[in-house]
Amino acid sequence: MPSITRIPHHADDAAREAVAPERLLSGRPQQAVANLYSDPGNAFHCGVWEGDPGAWRVQYSEHEFCHLLSGRVRMTADDGDEVVLAAGDSFVIPAGYCGVWEVLEPARKLYAVYEPAS
Repeated sequence: MPSITRIPHHADDAAREAVAPERLLSGRPQQAVANLYSDPGNAFHCGVWEGDPGAWRVQYSEHEFCHLLSGRVRMTADDGDEVVLAAGDSFVIPAGYCGVWEVLEPARKLYAVYEPAS
């Protein structure tokens, strides 16, 4: 019988890593990801992410639901569309989104990711 998985609102046990240099645009941000659930088919994942101020390129092959627990981020799509999100905001990043993820204030989010079969 499957059981309920609790998702805490912190990534205390997650290792902090720098953004990959080829994606980095500004700052020296460190990130921590605590993936706390993956389905048996490895297509759906949930957890908590934390990031420091800085900006980097993103290209999504997955759909991601996010709920920002703290901080502020700016998402700027390659077409120029810009959204600033703050603690308490929930949003979806669709597969195919390309642009810049910028952390304006140290941020933490809950995430649920679905990777469609290719």
